[in-house]
Amino acid sequence: MEYLDREITTKLKKWIDRREIYAIKGPRQCGKTTLLYILKDYLVHEKGVDEDRIIFLNCEDYEVLEKFNKNSKEFISSYITGRDINYFFLDEFQYVEDGGRKLKILYDTYENAKFIITGSSSLELTGKTSKFLVGRVFEFNLYPFSFKEFLNAKDKRLARIHNERNEKFKNLIFNSINPGIDEEIFTGDFKNLFAEYVTYGGYPEVIKTDDKETKKEILKNIYNTYVTRDVIELLKIRDVFKFRKIVSVLSSQSGGIANYNELSSVCESYYKELMEILDVLEETFIIKRVTPFYRNLKTELKKNPKVYFVDSGLRNYTINNFAPVDERTDKGEIIENFVLNQLNQLLSLSHEYEFRINYWRTLGKAEVDFILNFQKKIIPVEVKYKKFQKPEVTRSFRSFLTAYQPDNAVLLTKNYSGKMNVNGINISFIPVWYV
Repeated sequence: MEYLDREITTKLKKWIDRREIYAIKGPRQCGKTTLLYILKDYLVHEKGVDEDRIIFLNCEDYEVLEKFNKNSKEFISSYITGRDINYFFLDEFQYVEDGGRKLKILYDTYENAKFIITGSSSLELTGKTSKFLVGRVFEFNLYPFSFKEFLNAKDKRLARIHNERNEKFKNLIFNSINPGIDEEIFTGDFKNLFAEYVTYGGYPEVIKTDDKETKKEILKNIYNTYVTRDVIELLKIRDVFKFRKIVSVLSSQSGGIANYNELSSVCESYYKELMEILDVLEETFIIKRVTPFYRNLKTELKKNPKVYFVDSGLRNYTINNFAPVDERTDKGEIIENFVLNQLNQLLSLSHEYEFRINYWRTLGKAEVDFILNFQKKIIPVEVKYKKFQKPEVTRSFRSFLTAYQPDNAVLLTKNYSGKMNVNGINISFIPVWYV
């Protein structure tokens, strides 16, 4: 069977020969099981591993789960033959009782076993597991398809154009090499696919169909089975109505700064409970919180995060709005959410570079959408999804440049590629879909 490859596979292949356990986390239906089959194909066809030494165990299967829970050592040892490495793929591992302790024992017992586990909940998979596996586990996040992966599935020609210009964007971010992107001539080519992606999101089953009603039905199914059942049941959420209410309110305020007092009041919750639910939503890959960047304690915000959705299609389903992006009153929020998700995936896939994503806002309400915060440098990224005739920047953006003097800055546009220099600072104007 031919699978749509994921960017994360390069990272997974890099350390496949090491003993450390792989823990692959991500929302349900984002492609974790398919990723395991991609790894299996790689092991068989490129590494020459005998298929009999690759054991696929679905922990949602009651029979498998019961045997593993009762005696994991005996169960695993029944598959091991010879001295060659055996690869155990344990799908949906969060259902295993006391999984971290069991994995530690298995890891320490069987030197010729490589364990690769997946799970839909970071809280269950790492909170209860990682404390037993210090020094024994490599953790990876798998998200819904990025726009690059989406294009690769939809249009190979546009994917090639995107890859070339996305590499230039990454060169700017990581290596401070000014991208030099030529005048944008592909706006019309990207327009429809970009609109489809930000409207319906990147879940694999959503991408596979072109029918809009089918896309909505799939998103409905994901919401009902994942957000309202799996998360609530697995993490023992007591007040289901309140949980759903908070998801709904956050959907309508996506990209805005979370006002905890207002959220608590609207959702009839109290602060501690609200924080617990927000933690659950983030650790189960439904939302992503972005905290403020600050160095000046007197003038800059220091606490409340912005809240985004990990998948724009799921967010649009929650507010029941699938109108074309250019006709929407929340167009700016949708595009900003897109940029955050692309940057977050870039962070997740980075081999060599580490950075945090923040936003900047002063008490005087000067604001920059995103600050890429490296150890020794910062890069402000502003999203302006409108047509530009010439390079121009806002007063808020200039304020940040004046205050922090970064070497480079990025302004993401709807149609414009170009450059500008402000007081020695290089500003690159790049169409938003190349992030």
